[in-house]
Amino acid sequence: MMDATSAVLHPYWPRDLLIPTYVANDRSMSEILAFLFSVSGVFLLVTWLITGRKGTTGRLGTWRRLAVCWFAVCGFIHGVIEGWFSLYYDIIPGDQSFLSQLWKEYSKGDSRYVIADNFTVCMETVTAWFWGPFSFWAVYAFLTNRPYRFVLQLIISLGQLYGAVLYFFTEHRDGYAHSELGHPVYFWFYFVFLNTLWIVIPFALIVDAWRQLSAAQTHTDNTKSQKSKRK
Repeated sequence: MMDATSAVLHPYWPRDLLIPTYVANDRSMSEILAFLFSVSGVFLLVTWLITGRKGTTGRLGTWRRLAVCWFAVCGFIHGVIEGWFSLYYDIIPGDQSFLSQLWKEYSKGDSRYVIADNFTVCMETVTAWFWGPFSFWAVYAFLTNRPYRFVLQLIISLGQLYGAVLYFFTEHRDGYAHSELGHPVYFWFYFVFLNTLWIVIPFALIVDAWRQLSAAQTHTDNTKSQKSKRK
Protein backbone atom coordinates (compact mmCIF):
# COMPACT_ATOMS: atom_id res chain seq x y z
CA MET A 1 0.00 0.00 0.00
CA MET A 2 1.39 3.42 -1.00
CA ASP A 3 1.78 6.08 1.65
CA ALA A 4 0.64 9.70 1.08
CA THR A 5 4.08 10.82 -0.09
CA SER A 6 4.60 8.12 -2.70
CA ALA A 7 1.06 8.63 -4.01
CA VAL A 8 1.81 12.21 -5.15
CA LEU A 9 3.28 11.68 -8.60
CA HIS A 10 1.83 14.70 -10.39
CA PRO A 11 2.23 18.52 -10.38
CA TYR A 12 -1.38 19.34 -9.45
CA TRP A 13 -3.13 20.86 -6.46
CA PRO A 14 -4.24 19.90 -3.90
CA ARG A 15 -1.06 17.88 -3.49
CA ASP A 16 -2.90 14.85 -2.09
CA LEU A 17 -5.01 14.55 -5.25
CA LEU A 18 -5.10 10.97 -6.51
CA ILE A 19 -4.68 10.60 -10.29
CA PRO A 20 -3.68 6.96 -10.77
CA THR A 21 -3.59 7.07 -14.59
CA TYR A 22 -1.47 10.24 -14.82
CA VAL A 23 1.41 10.24 -17.29
CA ALA A 24 3.74 13.27 -17.35
CA ASN A 25 3.86 15.38 -20.52
CA ASP A 26 6.71 14.88 -22.94
CA ARG A 27 5.96 18.27 -24.53
CA SER A 28 7.35 21.39 -22.89
CA MET A 29 5.27 24.32 -21.70
CA SER A 30 6.82 26.52 -24.39
CA GLU A 31 5.84 24.07 -27.16
CA ILE A 32 2.26 23.92 -25.93
CA LEU A 33 1.86 27.68 -25.48
CA ALA A 34 3.55 28.35 -28.83
CA PHE A 35 0.97 26.11 -30.53
CA LEU A 36 -1.98 27.73 -28.75
CA PHE A 37 -0.97 31.32 -29.41
CA SER A 38 0.38 30.77 -32.93
CA VAL A 39 -2.79 29.03 -34.17
CA SER A 40 -4.96 31.63 -32.42
CA GLY A 41 -2.81 34.29 -34.05
CA VAL A 42 -3.35 32.73 -37.49
CA PHE A 43 -7.12 32.77 -36.99
CA LEU A 44 -6.93 36.39 -35.84
CA LEU A 45 -4.70 37.51 -38.72
CA VAL A 46 -6.65 35.71 -41.46
CA THR A 47 -9.94 37.07 -40.15
CA TRP A 48 -8.49 40.57 -39.90
CA LEU A 49 -7.33 40.37 -43.53
CA ILE A 50 -10.69 39.00 -44.72
CA THR A 51 -12.66 41.72 -42.94
CA GLY A 52 -10.41 44.34 -44.52
CA ARG A 53 -10.95 43.22 -48.09
CA LYS A 54 -12.55 45.55 -50.60
CA GLY A 55 -16.28 45.18 -50.27
CA THR A 56 -16.33 44.74 -46.48
CA THR A 57 -14.38 47.81 -45.35
CA GLY A 58 -17.40 50.05 -45.80
CA ARG A 59 -19.43 47.96 -43.40
CA LEU A 60 -16.84 47.00 -40.81
CA GLY A 61 -14.82 49.55 -38.85
CA THR A 62 -11.78 48.73 -36.71
CA TRP A 63 -13.82 47.85 -33.61
CA ARG A 64 -16.16 45.59 -35.59
CA ARG A 65 -13.26 43.86 -37.33
CA LEU A 66 -11.66 43.15 -33.95
CA ALA A 67 -14.95 41.74 -32.67
CA VAL A 68 -15.17 39.40 -35.67
CA CYS A 69 -11.56 38.33 -35.06
CA TRP A 70 -12.51 37.55 -31.47
CA PHE A 71 -15.33 35.28 -32.63
CA ALA A 72 -12.99 33.50 -35.06
CA VAL A 73 -10.49 32.79 -32.26
CA CYS A 74 -13.35 31.71 -29.99
CA GLY A 75 -14.56 29.30 -32.65
CA PHE A 76 -11.14 27.65 -32.68
CA ILE A 77 -10.67 27.55 -28.91
CA HIS A 78 -14.23 26.47 -28.09
CA GLY A 79 -14.70 24.07 -30.98
CA VAL A 80 -11.25 22.43 -31.15
CA ILE A 81 -9.49 22.81 -27.79
CA GLU A 82 -12.53 22.66 -25.52
CA GLY A 83 -14.20 20.25 -27.91
CA TRP A 84 -11.30 17.85 -27.34
CA PHE A 85 -11.78 18.10 -23.59
CA SER A 86 -15.53 17.47 -23.87
CA LEU A 87 -14.86 14.25 -25.81
CA TYR A 88 -11.78 12.87 -24.04
CA TYR A 89 -11.90 14.27 -20.49
CA ASP A 90 -11.90 10.77 -19.01
CA ILE A 91 -8.60 9.70 -20.61
CA ILE A 92 -6.67 13.00 -20.63
CA PRO A 93 -4.51 12.28 -17.51
CA GLY A 94 -2.86 9.28 -19.18
CA ASP A 95 -3.11 10.34 -22.83
CA GLN A 96 -0.14 11.78 -24.71
CA SER A 97 -2.00 13.31 -27.66
CA PHE A 98 -0.96 16.92 -28.15
CA LEU A 99 -4.30 18.43 -27.09
CA SER A 100 -4.44 16.14 -24.05
CA GLN A 101 -0.99 17.40 -23.08
CA LEU A 102 -2.25 20.95 -23.54
CA TRP A 103 -5.02 20.25 -21.03
CA LYS A 104 -2.59 18.59 -18.62
CA GLU A 105 -0.44 21.71 -18.81
CA TYR A 106 -3.42 24.03 -18.25
CA SER A 107 -4.55 21.84 -15.34
CA LYS A 108 -1.54 23.08 -13.38
CA GLY A 109 -3.63 26.21 -13.00
CA ASP A 110 -6.90 24.36 -12.41
CA SER A 111 -6.72 20.66 -11.62
CA ARG A 112 -10.47 20.25 -12.06
CA TYR A 113 -9.71 19.52 -15.70
CA VAL A 114 -7.46 16.57 -14.97
CA ILE A 115 -9.92 14.96 -12.55
CA ALA A 116 -12.97 15.42 -14.83
CA ASP A 117 -14.81 17.60 -12.33
CA ASN A 118 -18.56 17.45 -13.05
CA PHE A 119 -19.05 21.20 -13.39
CA THR A 120 -16.03 21.57 -15.65
CA VAL A 121 -17.11 18.73 -17.95
CA CYS A 122 -20.66 20.08 -18.26
CA MET A 123 -19.58 23.69 -18.74
CA GLU A 124 -16.93 22.87 -21.34
CA THR A 125 -19.30 20.56 -23.24
CA VAL A 126 -21.90 23.31 -23.57
CA THR A 127 -19.17 25.78 -24.54
CA ALA A 128 -17.67 23.47 -27.17
CA TRP A 129 -20.87 22.34 -28.86
CA PHE A 130 -22.82 25.59 -28.68
CA TRP A 131 -20.50 28.59 -28.49
CA GLY A 132 -17.90 27.05 -30.81
CA PRO A 133 -20.19 26.62 -33.85
CA PHE A 134 -22.11 29.78 -32.94
CA SER A 135 -18.86 31.76 -32.96
CA PHE A 136 -18.06 30.67 -36.51
CA TRP A 137 -21.68 31.43 -37.42
CA ALA A 138 -21.21 34.95 -36.03
CA VAL A 139 -18.11 35.43 -38.21
CA TYR A 140 -20.16 34.44 -41.26
CA ALA A 141 -23.06 36.66 -40.17
CA PHE A 142 -20.89 39.76 -39.88
CA LEU A 143 -19.00 39.09 -43.11
CA THR A 144 -22.28 38.73 -45.01
CA ASN A 145 -24.12 41.48 -43.12
CA ARG A 146 -26.90 39.21 -41.88
CA PRO A 147 -29.68 40.98 -39.95
CA TYR A 148 -29.37 38.55 -37.02
CA ARG A 149 -25.65 39.19 -36.45
CA PHE A 150 -26.07 41.20 -33.26
CA VAL A 151 -28.55 38.67 -31.89
CA LEU A 152 -25.84 36.03 -32.29
CA GLN A 153 -23.29 38.35 -30.68
CA LEU A 154 -25.59 38.84 -27.69
CA ILE A 155 -26.40 35.14 -27.27
CA ILE A 156 -22.78 33.98 -27.53
CA SER A 157 -21.44 36.70 -25.25
CA LEU A 158 -24.09 36.08 -22.60
CA GLY A 159 -23.26 32.37 -22.66
CA GLN A 160 -19.53 33.05 -22.39
CA LEU A 161 -19.95 35.54 -19.57
CA TYR A 162 -22.28 33.26 -17.63
CA GLY A 163 -19.90 30.31 -17.98
CA ALA A 164 -16.87 32.36 -16.93
CA VAL A 165 -18.63 33.77 -13.87
CA LEU A 166 -19.69 30.30 -12.75
CA TYR A 167 -16.18 29.00 -13.47
CA PHE A 168 -14.61 31.53 -11.12
CA PHE A 169 -17.37 31.43 -8.52
CA THR A 170 -17.35 27.64 -8.12
CA GLU A 171 -13.57 27.68 -7.62
CA HIS A 172 -13.89 30.57 -5.16
CA ARG A 173 -16.33 28.49 -3.12
CA ASP A 174 -13.76 25.67 -3.16
CA GLY A 175 -11.18 28.04 -1.68
CA TYR A 176 -8.98 28.06 -4.81
CA ALA A 177 -7.90 24.56 -3.86
CA HIS A 178 -7.17 23.41 -7.42
CA SER A 179 -4.19 25.64 -8.13
CA GLU A 180 -1.04 26.86 -6.44
CA LEU A 181 -2.50 30.10 -5.12
CA GLY A 182 -0.41 33.08 -6.18
CA HIS A 183 1.82 31.24 -8.66
CA PRO A 184 2.72 33.80 -11.38
CA VAL A 185 2.13 31.44 -14.33
CA TYR A 186 -0.26 28.74 -13.19
CA PHE A 187 -2.56 30.83 -11.02
CA TRP A 188 -2.29 34.40 -12.33
CA PHE A 189 -1.75 33.69 -16.03
CA TYR A 190 -3.48 30.36 -16.70
CA PHE A 191 -6.35 30.58 -14.24
CA VAL A 192 -6.97 34.31 -13.75
CA PHE A 193 -5.80 36.19 -16.84
CA LEU A 194 -6.80 33.78 -19.62
CA ASN A 195 -10.27 33.27 -18.18
CA THR A 196 -10.83 36.93 -17.35
CA LEU A 197 -10.72 37.60 -21.10
CA TRP A 198 -14.04 35.72 -21.30
CA ILE A 199 -15.54 38.15 -18.82
CA VAL A 200 -14.20 41.49 -20.04
CA ILE A 201 -14.61 41.01 -23.81
CA PRO A 202 -18.06 39.34 -23.73
CA PHE A 203 -19.30 42.07 -21.36
CA ALA A 204 -18.16 44.75 -23.82
CA LEU A 205 -19.83 42.86 -26.69
CA ILE A 206 -23.07 42.51 -24.69
CA VAL A 207 -23.16 46.28 -24.20
CA ASP A 208 -22.42 46.78 -27.90
CA ALA A 209 -25.15 44.36 -28.99
CA TRP A 210 -27.59 46.00 -26.56
CA ARG A 211 -26.94 49.38 -28.16
CA GLN A 212 -27.18 48.06 -31.70
CA LEU A 213 -30.42 46.17 -31.08
CA SER A 214 -31.93 49.07 -29.13
CA ALA A 215 -31.10 51.45 -31.99
CA ALA A 216 -32.69 49.05 -34.50
CA GLN A 217 -35.82 48.71 -32.37
CA THR A 218 -36.04 52.49 -31.92
CA HIS A 219 -35.81 52.94 -35.69
CA THR A 220 -38.55 50.34 -36.21
CA ASP A 221 -40.79 51.99 -33.61
CA ASN A 222 -40.29 55.44 -35.16
CA THR A 223 -41.05 54.09 -38.64
CA LYS A 224 -44.27 52.48 -37.41
CA SER A 225 -45.22 55.67 -35.61
CA GLN A 226 -44.71 57.76 -38.73
CA LYS A 227 -46.75 55.35 -40.83
CA SER A 228 -49.62 55.39 -38.33
CA LYS A 229 -49.67 59.20 -38.37
CA ARG A 230 -50.02 59.24 -42.14
CA LYS A 231 -53.13 57.06 -42.03
